[in-house]
Order: sequence, then structure tokens, then C-alpha cells
Amino acid sequence: MLWTPDILIKESIKTEFGTKQSPYVQLSFWGISVSVDILALTTACKMDLYRFPFDTQICNITLHSAVYTKEELTINPFSNNKSLSQESKELFQAQGEWELLSIDISDYTSNFLWNSQDLLIYQITIKRRPLLYVMNIILPVFVFLVLDVMSFFIDASGTEKLSFKVTLLLSVSVLLLILNDTLPSTSDKLPLIGIYCSAIFSLIGISILETILVNLLKAKGAEKRSVETTAAITCQYSKCLITRNIFLYHNQI
Repeated sequence: MLWTPDILIKESIKTEFGTKQSPYVQLSFWGISVSVDILALTTACKMDLYRFPFDTQICNITLHSAVYTKEELTINPFSNNKSLSQESKELFQAQGEWELLSIDISDYTSNFLWNSQDLLIYQITIKRRPLLYVMNIILPVFVFLVLDVMSFFIDASGTEKLSFKVTLLLSVSVLLLILNDTLPSTSDKLPLIGIYCSAIFSLIGISILETILVNLLKAKGAEKRSVETTAAITCQYSKCLITRNIFLYHNQI
């Protein structure tokens, strides 16, 4: 019979054995017994997304005992920071969004009432790979802004310019929806990428209002010129008619 300490993970949400729990124990001749288990761990980590997608996150995994005090149970790391970080980088399987930077180990003593417990903290530093978000969100939104600026060279007499700007606004709104689905809603600060996309969305919206106003002023100006031209023609015709009537009157006399 082998005694196994009740080691718990403070930030754990869900813990499962990656494989079946190992039934084997390694026993050395100097009295050390080793039991190795592979766990699939899901932990809670508060993330700062202000610089998303160029952010670096730090997550902690805290090991502690539920019932044993520091005098009864001491938790020590198996390796130092440098070797653990190097081995973890070699075994790190997530080659997509995240990059493992380092794993630091520190110990801490927690005092609760009259008992003190030994805590072992693994501080994991990971960095997001931003290329996917740059190519799919940041760069397309910037291109839409450039296209909106270039649309000033389109003739505003027709509806092509307004239709083009409305299409750009709808495209940016679609990217905003994608960004909203990507970012968690529990962030304390609005990410810079959200401010960036919202600002460009507002600029394109203002540009659409400016185009509508210019078209309205042009339409009113054209209508005014048409009325003035009609009035001038009517006045000239009336003047000619009056002159002709006067001429006929003098001839009759």
C-alpha cells in the first residue's frame, strides 16, 4: 500500500487523466518512490486583451494540499526554471495561436487561521501569434479605409460613389462581427484593435454622410438653376411678345 498526497490545483476547472491512471510505482534503493500520471488540465486564467493580438499572457498553476500543513507536507519542484522551460518548449504541442515563452517556479506559504500550508506556483508565460489576425482583420480594415479615401476621385454625379462606400461600410461591419466573436466579453478594457476597427467604421460612416450631403446640395443647385433658366426664358418671351404687340399697335396707328 502506497500513500499518495492529496495535491490539488487551485485554478483547476476540470481535471481528467490523459490516459488511465498508472498502476506502476518506481521504487529506488535509497527509499524514494515515484508515481507518474498524465493529466488533462483545464484552468482559469484572467487575460489582459488590451494589446490583442500582440498580447502576452501569464497564467498560474498553484499546487497545494487540502488537509496537510507545511510541517506535515512540503511540496518541492522536480526541476529548476531553465530546464523545465526548455523541456516544456520541446513538448509543447500547440503550434497554432500560442507560443510558450517560459515557465517559472516559485514557492509560497499560505497562512490560514493557525495553520500554514506550502504552495508551489508554476507561472506560465505565453505569447499570441498575431499573423492570423493581422492578415484577416487589421490589414483588410486598413485596405477598406484606403479604398474609401480613393473613392473621392469617383464622379459624385451618379450613385456609384455612394453604393461603393456603403459596400465598404458593410464589409467593415462583417469584420467587426468576426472580431466580436473572437474576443471574450469579460475583458476589463476595450482592446486597441476594437478601437481601431470602430474608428475606421466611423470614418467611413462620416464619409457616407458627406457624400449624401454633397449629392443633396448638388440636386438642389441643379433644381434652382433649372427654375432660373425657365424664368429667364419666360421673361424673354414675354418681353418679345410685349415688344411685338407695341410694334403692331404703332403700325395700326
